[in-house]
Order: sequence, then structure tokens, then C-alpha cells
Amino acid sequence: MARHTRAHSARSRSRRRCVRLGRRLIAASTLAAALSACAADRVVTGSVPTLGYQQRHPIVLTEGAHTLDVFVTGQAGLDGRQRDDIRAFAAEYRRSGQGAVLAQVPAGARNDGGAHATMARVNAELAAAGLPPGYLAVSAYPVLDPFVASPIRLSFVRLTAKVTSPCGTWPRDLGISDAREGIRNDTYWNFGCAMQSNVAAQVADPVDLVRPRTEGRPDPIRRAKVIDAVREGQDPSTQWRQEGTKINQGVGE
Repeated sequence: MARHTRAHSARSRSRRRCVRLGRRLIAASTLAAALSACAADRVVTGSVPTLGYQQRHPIVLTEGAHTLDVFVTGQAGLDGRQRDDIRAFAAEYRRSGQGAVLAQVPAGARNDGGAHATMARVNAELAAAGLPPGYLAVSAYPVLDPFVASPIRLSFVRLTAKVTSPCGTWPRDLGISDAREGIRNDTYWNFGCAMQSNVAAQVADPVDLVRPRTEGRPDPIRRAKVIDAVREGQDPSTQWRQEGTKINQGVGE
């Protein structure tokens, strides 16, 4: 009887050890799974990666037209604003223009004489702005409605930046019709398109989007002054002083 009791006790202890070991293995596997979830997934599991707005709406460099419309304001030719516009157009052509400047003169308008007189003034202003001889190619375009003001169209080709994809595209519903769209918490397709388009339109030199500019010459006088200030334990930054009345003093109470 005592021998049977000892055997039963031994089996009970063995079962308890197996249960404890199983619990430890389950806890260890759960911890390993949690840690693996925090690690980076370096293996492609078949899911499509989320594209950023730089990949959805990339900015590319292309050859585009820079245009200026010069309207016929009278028989005298150009007014002051038009002369300033043409000079700025010529300066931009000298800086980044390619090929010739194209001038399209309206044909069939109610004031063809004024259009030709304005074109002569445009040609004189472009020549005075420093454009070389033979730079201008003049042609005519038909006017569809003679009662609508038809301008002289100046244009030239230059390097420009633009977004290849059209903005305003909504391929997926952002509402509650697709529950998976909200669960993924991804950015919608049109996100960033307007910002990329504004950057492409405002950049002064499109090449700046491809590579940085070379560094300018250092200022040895400023460098020596900064080094001396650091050696003496002083602040090397420039202290700007503003003359005039402060905003809180200029506004009446």
C-alpha cells in the first residue's frame, strides 16, 4: 500500500512539472512573438508597401514654355506696365531661355492695325533689353471671336519643374464604405499633391531640386572674428539692432 502511494505521488509530481514546463514554454513563445512584432520586417510578406507623397506625386524636370500675353491697349503701343513685363520676360529669357522667342500676332481681330503697332513696340523693347538679333520668330494665329480681346503671345522654351500626376484624384472612398481604409490609417492618394505642385511652381531654379549649389567663398574676416569671440568665451553670433519704434509702443492703448 505504501509502495502504491509513493508511485502515485511520483506521477502527480511529474504531471505538475509538465504543466509548469508547458506554461513556461507558452509564455516564452508569447514573449518572442511580441518582440518579433517590434522588430523591422525585412522580408516581403506579399503586402503592398505604402507609398509616400514623393512617390505618388513626384516632381520631375521637363522642358516647358514660359509665356507672356501682351494685349493691345491702344494705337500708341505699350503702356508702362507692359514695358516692365516685357523687360522681365527678356531677363528671364537671357537667364534660362532655349532656342528662339516665338511671337504670335492675332489675325482677324477688330484692331489689326493696333496689334501690328504693338508688335513693333514689343520688338523694340526686346531689342533694347539686350536680346540678340535673329532671336524672334513671328507668326500669326486666327482669331475665333473678333469681339474678344486677342493678345500677342510671347513664349520661349526653358527647363521647368512639374508634378507628373494630376491633382484631385480620389481612387478610394474616404468615408465608411470601406472599413479597411480607416483601419490602415494610411494617407489618402491626393495627399501632398497640391504642396508638391506649389513647390514645383515656386522654385527659382529647377536644378536646385536635383543637386545643391556649390559653396561660395568663405569670409576670412568674419571667421577670424568668430574664432576670437569663442576663445574669449563670448557669443559669436551677430547681434542685430533694429532702429525705430517697437510695435507695442506704436499702437495706441
